[in-house]
Amino acid sequence: MLSKVNLIVMVCLVLFGGAAIFSVSAADPRAVSFNNGWKFNLGDAPEMASPDFDDSGSRNLSLPHDWAIEGDFNIDNPSGTGGGALPGGVGWYRKSFSLSPSQTGKQIFIDFDGAYMNSTVFINGHELGTRPYGYASFSYDLTPYLNADGENVIAVRVDNAEQPNSRWYSGCGIYRNVWLRSLNAIHIPLWGQQISSAVTDSLASVSIVTDIVGKPSKTTKVSIYTALMDAAGKMIGKTETQTVQLGKKNTSVKVNSGLDLKNPHLWSTEDPYLYTLATYVSDAKSGELLDTYIQTTGFRYFNFDPATGFSLNGRPMKINGVCMHHDLGALGAAVNTRAIERQLEILKEMGVNAYRASHNPPAPEVLDLCDRMGILVMDETFDMWRKKKTSHDYARYFPDWHEKDLTDLIVRDRNHPSVIMYSIGNEVLEQWSSAKADTLSLEQANLILNFGHGKENLAKEGEKLSINSLLTKKLAGMVKELDPSRPVTAGCNEPDPGNHLFRSGALDIIGYNYHDNWFDSVPGWFPEKPFIITESVSALMTRGYYRMPSDSMFIWPKRWDIAFTDSTFSCSSYDNCHVPWGNTHEGTLSHVDNKDFIAGQFIWTGFDYLGEPTPFGWPARSSYFGIVDLAGIPKDIYYMYQSQWRPDKTVLHLFPHWNWEPGQEIDMWAYYNNADEVELFINGESQGTRKADAGKYHASWRVTFSPGSVKAVSRKEGRVVATREIRTAGAPDRIRLTPDRSSIKADGKDLSYVLVEILDKDGNLCPWAENQVTFEVSGSGVNEGVDNGSPISLERFKDDKRKAFYGKAMLIVRNNGSEGPITVTATSPGLKPFTTTLNSF
Repeated sequence: MLSKVNLIVMVCLVLFGGAAIFSVSAADPRAVSFNNGWKFNLGDAPEMASPDFDDSGSRNLSLPHDWAIEGDFNIDNPSGTGGGALPGGVGWYRKSFSLSPSQTGKQIFIDFDGAYMNSTVFINGHELGTRPYGYASFSYDLTPYLNADGENVIAVRVDNAEQPNSRWYSGCGIYRNVWLRSLNAIHIPLWGQQISSAVTDSLASVSIVTDIVGKPSKTTKVSIYTALMDAAGKMIGKTETQTVQLGKKNTSVKVNSGLDLKNPHLWSTEDPYLYTLATYVSDAKSGELLDTYIQTTGFRYFNFDPATGFSLNGRPMKINGVCMHHDLGALGAAVNTRAIERQLEILKEMGVNAYRASHNPPAPEVLDLCDRMGILVMDETFDMWRKKKTSHDYARYFPDWHEKDLTDLIVRDRNHPSVIMYSIGNEVLEQWSSAKADTLSLEQANLILNFGHGKENLAKEGEKLSINSLLTKKLAGMVKELDPSRPVTAGCNEPDPGNHLFRSGALDIIGYNYHDNWFDSVPGWFPEKPFIITESVSALMTRGYYRMPSDSMFIWPKRWDIAFTDSTFSCSSYDNCHVPWGNTHEGTLSHVDNKDFIAGQFIWTGFDYLGEPTPFGWPARSSYFGIVDLAGIPKDIYYMYQSQWRPDKTVLHLFPHWNWEPGQEIDMWAYYNNADEVELFINGESQGTRKADAGKYHASWRVTFSPGSVKAVSRKEGRVVATREIRTAGAPDRIRLTPDRSSIKADGKDLSYVLVEILDKDGNLCPWAENQVTFEVSGSGVNEGVDNGSPISLERFKDDKRKAFYGKAMLIVRNNGSEGPITVTATSPGLKPFTTTLNSF
């Protein structure tokens, strides 16, 4: 039976404070994709809700879809540069469908993983409801309004017209997956099973709580049991079969069961082993199978300690995490599993072992992939509570919707092994007695959040708890009620114990956003609480740009209320540029490495993201914070972390390039590991041997440029460990295309990211090249988007051309649903073209 299941819900087991658990995620395993065959109209068109509307003139598309990413950057777009300077508005989606014979008589549900924002759903002209929060997953029962024998029309209005409502790019539309579930009258509801367990190295004692719902015409007895399978599909455990009763007065029941597993194969970041749980619900009299509910599970335990930090399965380790917004660069907010997987692969290769979903519930696919890839997750709920940060943000919905939105997040995600903690808020203004950002511009609001507030706005010792502290207790209490197994934290940028969130006593883990100079005070202020840096660094970098001398520090902007600009609109890649509230990458890493009580950090950010182009305004429209640029091309700092977080991988990264003016003084840096020292050579002549200074993670030289080559050699005890050489590039001569995957699935969704490089005649990268490259994609693929990682490029993402940025660009190729070869050709005036072939299977 298991081999016939096409959609597996990822579930995982975690332990905090002695209790471990699982959870349902993503699409329900009984659901089928409802993404294809939609019609779309940009603009308010309420007539699309009517079943009689003629939609033949509407655009055909498949979901997920983000209409904003298809638009043009414009300074007048109401989202502002903080929101990515892309358009908003109102859009309508509509789909016609008929029930299959197998669906007749079933209960039919439609599940939305997310729609941004204010989505209103109609079925056959009947309004089902509105969900304001653009990051919430939600579901509707279509059954009472369906035509069993005829056509049905579902319509969705998505309203993202009132902006700004986000401090980063949100996207617009039904940007996550949509599913259809067809169930018997008696069934397990969506997110209807919670699995908790006490885990040790030798035993996993599993407790399962399953909800069964139904409205049978007469009293019905049903039987239920759960089987446990290992990764090979072999059944290794089974609960006792139980019988329960449902009827007109008893339409729901909770069933408690359990099993023991000796010597479980523990889930970890290095070995994310997964088991499968299958729950079967049958009619006790006839034996008819009524429902099958399948989850993928993992067993593990972890602990946060105030003195020693974090441990997983009893092994101490640092949380080496990054913060990530939800956009996928040139794809916008539209969810694509491969695009997310690629981001996680790049981060995992760097040595990342943790992911903060900043600052909202993530797409279910993120958690599924983190389960499978062994990446820990901080699952975050809100960026604001009652007090707004922008004119039209979620704060206006918080009073009416926070309970529903928080509950749905927890019951959806509570059993993923990747989720090790919940954050109930990020930099919420309720940290202070009085803090207002709604009268400021979006750019000012982003900045003032981190410049602090006066002591008069903090809680006073001995005073009764404020309304802000009580709200903190309420939210944390809701989480604990739904999932007592995981700790609760919040990303706080007020480090003082008078912070109203801290004063509540409800946070299990103290979380600081930045404030490195306050870290040493934490053990004294919060002696019983573990500590983690929920958001760190905020260094600023433009891939390929270097400002010398490298030992000069550029702290931008100076103040939140003073406009900042620099003619280059670029930030140095030497790790010598950061915001005033942040630090260099090396600076914060040194704190984490040398202070046992710091459980770890979540760096702002793993990838660049659309919107929030601190420290600049227009024409900047995306961030400078990422370790990896918007196109997915690593910046130099990537290799510093790799050298420290991947001792299993020998690293020697030399930078910058070797194309300068003769006689120019140049600073060369090298990130390295598994070596005692690095020696630098220019045209074969030694420039000296260096090693990293105390508290630093790089070796450096100040040299005079001479055309030819620069080479670094790392050694350990006199033995050569690695060599890296960079040659002076000549004039641009040709294009090179390098796909990240030469074979992709013929499913209409799979992607290949094709790196575009401008080379000289000898194959050296031309680091200053900005040639415009035109792409032609034919066969079984289409051009899904183009990018180059530039934060100030106003070129469209949906185009057949792109300028190189410091010699590089990116083409995204998507399979069109058919098998066969995909031919990709890149041309540029004056350059030799390049053609590569991919395969779809």
